[in-house]
Amino acid sequence: MKYSISEIVYLSICKVVSFFLVPQSKIIRLPIDLRNRKAMSFGINFTTGKYCRIETNRNNRTIKSLRIGNNVQINDFVHISAWEQVVIGNDVLIASKVYISDVSHGNMKEQNYDITIAPIKQKLYCKPVHIGDKVWVGESVCILPGVTIGECSIIGAGSVVTKSIPPYSIAVGTPAKVIKRYNFDTRSWIKVDLDKM
Repeated sequence: MKYSISEIVYLSICKVVSFFLVPQSKIIRLPIDLRNRKAMSFGINFTTGKYCRIETNRNNRTIKSLRIGNNVQINDFVHISAWEQVVIGNDVLIASKVYISDVSHGNMKEQNYDITIAPIKQKLYCKPVHIGDKVWVGESVCILPGVTIGECSIIGAGSVVTKSIPPYSIAVGTPAKVIKRYNFDTRSWIKVDLDKM
């Protein structure tokens, strides 16, 4: 790729700042918002796009609420919120405008949920999120509390993941459902019969 002089200057600044923010990273593109950096751990070759917001619980300074593995790339406008635990494995690719969170304002599944309380005043509900190795998360995906995405899975663009996805699967939709699974014998993706699920 050929870069303009302004792009070279910008990338050089990003590289220097990356060294101070996350020394083992490949490059962190600015601007970025890292909230409570002490509760985060990053593997080697971490890469971000611009305008990412990554936050952890400010009251939790001893446990790493967010753990990101090696060779993880997140693109522009990604928002990760880890209040209790978000774990992202190795070699994960996350497209732009993705939201990953282990926390929500209230739990509507609880019997005593009170709709009259403003969302900002609801008790925070946390459930860990785990994203396995070699997962590909498409553009504008939303991954909600309590979800585990198995290794080598693909989440299609625009999907809202409310339930766990098994390894070696393609899931799409709102809410996301598995539509294909990888067959190691034929080395191909096999369509899943949704009527039998």
